[in-house]
Amino acid sequence: MTTLASTIGDSRTMLRRNLKHAVRYPVLTLMVAGIPIVLLLLFVYVFGGTLGAGLGGVSGGRAEYADFLTPGMLVLAIASAAQGTAITVAMDMNEGIIARFRTMSIARASVLTGHVVGAVVQTMIGLAFVVAVALLIGFRPDAGALEWLAVAGVLVLVSFALSWLSVAMGLAAKSVEGASNLPMPLVLLPFLGSGFVPTESMPAGLRWFAEYQPFTPMIDTLRGLLTGSAIGSSAVQAVAWCAAIALAGYLWARSSYDRRPAR
Repeated sequence: MTTLASTIGDSRTMLRRNLKHAVRYPVLTLMVAGIPIVLLLLFVYVFGGTLGAGLGGVSGGRAEYADFLTPGMLVLAIASAAQGTAITVAMDMNEGIIARFRTMSIARASVLTGHVVGAVVQTMIGLAFVVAVALLIGFRPDAGALEWLAVAGVLVLVSFALSWLSVAMGLAAKSVEGASNLPMPLVLLPFLGSGFVPTESMPAGLRWFAEYQPFTPMIDTLRGLLTGSAIGSSAVQAVAWCAAIALAGYLWARSSYDRRPAR
């Protein structure tokens, strides 16, 4: 068997292992959707009337704000999933299973790849729940089949990038508790971008940060695809940010995996 075929086969085995863990402990998958759904309901029903009216649309109110808010909640859900991924990796590192894998004749890359692909699958399931709830409370996208396919592609790309970063954080953390704290800034970034309000409404300094941080073009791309608004250069920026984050996460994860002894 060639090295590539061996790596792919071992990665499938590691993926099955992680998916079985996800089925056995579904709380991590539910956490992906839980926080964004709670925030979605809170912002639409408590603040939606006021914030929606400020968007300057035809109807205003909660329905219009649900259309604006949902893309940001999808990115927030992906960021929230990073915490569960980092915790899972840290548990593997601290419970000795990685040490056992290192003594076996398996491709070393497959251990990390299994975590990443498993995290993407869990995240996509969680996002389906977020979209379902958004539709129930008034989200009415204008996207056709091609736009929905593009939305799915963007979500997978963002999830893939943040999964590599969260795997690296889990490997770098010295404890499970530390792994749960490292991804927290990722959860805050959608709040400091275009996820909840237009960046034009922010003070100058915060507006500059919001416009140049990575999550804003991701959210704007999803919003444009779902609602038919202008995307501009956001799609190119989103893909570039995802590629940079994925590469940085991969290099960090590989370095940490090679250096750090498993317990």
